[in-house]
Amino acid sequence: MRAIWKGAVSFGLVSIAVKLYSATEEKDIRFHQVHRTDGGRIKYQRTCSVDGEVVSYDDIAKGYDIGGGEMVILTDEDFADLPLSTSRAIDVLEFVPAEQIDPILFAKSYYLEPEGQAAKPYVLLRDALRDADRVAIVKIAIRQREQLATLRVRDDVLILNTMMWPDEVRTPDFGFLDEDIETRPAELAMASSLIDSMAGSFNAEDFTDNYRAALQEVIDAKVEGREVVQPEEAEEAPAAAIDLMAALKASVERARKARSDSGTESDAPAPAEKTATAAPAKKSAATKKAAPAKKAATAKKATTARKSTSAEKPAKKSA
Repeated sequence: MRAIWKGAVSFGLVSIAVKLYSATEEKDIRFHQVHRTDGGRIKYQRTCSVDGEVVSYDDIAKGYDIGGGEMVILTDEDFADLPLSTSRAIDVLEFVPAEQIDPILFAKSYYLEPEGQAAKPYVLLRDALRDADRVAIVKIAIRQREQLATLRVRDDVLILNTMMWPDEVRTPDFGFLDEDIETRPAELAMASSLIDSMAGSFNAEDFTDNYRAALQEVIDAKVEGREVVQPEEAEEAPAAAIDLMAALKASVERARKARSDSGTESDAPAPAEKTATAAPAKKSAATKKAAPAKKAATAKKATTARKSTSAEKPAKKSA
């Protein structure tokens, strides 16, 4: 890995020199735009929309559109005096419980590595965070942008998670939120049963990107000059409109069958309607239990009768 940033964590009067590394990477398959006939790469030129001339990087500035066709132009000098006090520092602001931070705020993750002689204070901060069961709220400037972030511990390494600012999170504005929609207790109970039947423990390794794997297979086949034959999938007919309760019941049954086929039985309770029929089931079971006993008694009686008849025959022969 290559460090993308160097600085120091300011922890009270303690300064911890660190390097910043991207903790994640996208595995998407990337393509270039090419000419279909000869595979030549497509290139783009930076041209001015006013005079049509090609513009070099040295002549490019940043512009802010204020509307009405007017543009405010900002140069490097305009940015030089901006207050980025955290340009080479990660300032710890406070320590808070992790559950107080809404996951919607998280943006990107980075590893922090101690640099030089900073290993001991780094480990001290790491262990103190772990013992306190809290995360540090910090500020950091990356690529000329000040960002809010958290410091937490993962696999004995400090992780920095950059965060969105509160005004960058959109407020949901959907029509159904103003409607008075009620759910029936039976529907809620069935939905809860469906959740229970599909409950499990999350393990990221259990999930794969099927699309990326299939696309890579197509690319590999092109390279090797072979044809990829995909099995034809039967198109499912559009489902007929059914009521919500029926859909929930069918979903529960399908989830239970999937668990049974995979050898993972669900501990979910039976749906409410099935539970209501439990009493007759007990009566039926009692009846079934009594039946073998009665049958056994009848068989025993018949056997006694046969023995008695057998005993009478020799006596009759002697007479």
